[in-house]
Amino acid sequence: MQTRKLGRSGLEVSALGLGCMGMSFAYGPAPERSEMIALLRTAVDRGVTFFDTAEVYGPLINEELLGEALAPVRDQVVIATKFGFKLNPDGSPGWAGLDSRPEHIREVTEASLRRLRVDTVDLLYQHRVDPDIPIEDVAGAVKELIAEGKVRHFGLSEATAPILRRAHAVQPVTALQSEYSLWWREPEAEILPTLEELGIGFVPYSPLGRGFLTGKIDETTSFDSSDFRHNLPRFAPEVRKANLAVVDVVKAIGQRVGATPAQVALAWLLAQKPWIVPIPGTTKLSRLDENLAAASLEIPTADLEELGRAAARIPVTGARYSERLQQLISR
Repeated sequence: MQTRKLGRSGLEVSALGLGCMGMSFAYGPAPERSEMIALLRTAVDRGVTFFDTAEVYGPLINEELLGEALAPVRDQVVIATKFGFKLNPDGSPGWAGLDSRPEHIREVTEASLRRLRVDTVDLLYQHRVDPDIPIEDVAGAVKELIAEGKVRHFGLSEATAPILRRAHAVQPVTALQSEYSLWWREPEAEILPTLEELGIGFVPYSPLGRGFLTGKIDETTSFDSSDFRHNLPRFAPEVRKANLAVVDVVKAIGQRVGATPAQVALAWLLAQKPWIVPIPGTTKLSRLDENLAAASLEIPTADLEELGRAAARIPVTGARYSERLQQLISR
């Protein structure tokens, strides 16, 4: 597995990381814990060194899963987790709002350290920007944790360019994690130029469009009621049918170069900047191997450029989130 550095921070990770949310919730019934521990350890054997989790995944149980699975190889891996949500009092999935008060950041970080079975969080993200707490206070709180040796690197998720600049001025930001794929290219306008200027790495989540770019989903696909795609506007059956035009473009390039749609979509992302590290998630070994093969896939530049231009001409239908979910991750 090739490695990449996240911006100018010096943090070096595998060119593809592993998003672990789906191992515990959000995409239907969670698989057996033992199976996911085996998958995580196999990922390490395959060369993956970058693993992504969060307090809210589960909640809590995803961090516990990674803590158990990665404890034997702690010195070989980089673990990223996140703070910023107020969990439901009854412990049910989801959250009750945002909370990035400095005292809450410290409380969450101490708890994450215990669940992850580590002395230091390698990369600590603010999961969503809290409009009620100045970003300078958030960055300052993480700066204190870094000084104490409890955190190594600071990150943000879904932050705007102005917020990035303000945070970076207080505590250098190592990475921004936001959605980015051939299906969602909004970061190209302002975010990518800002990251390049400031020397911040980019970690695209949902690099396969929550599975849509794999070519395995069409308008007839049904989702379990516990799969959050069931309620996303972009995954409504009639919307999916319209959006298949993007998948057709990816498939065409894949047929040309002898690769799957997922591999083409990931290779395209990797080709955009050398400091981009996508974190596709999976619960299946076959998909893990398929995705990791994208790191060594060589697609001619002309084909990659053609893919980017063709996808950009296709209007993507449907909002990323439902109105209710957007409110929950914004307040």
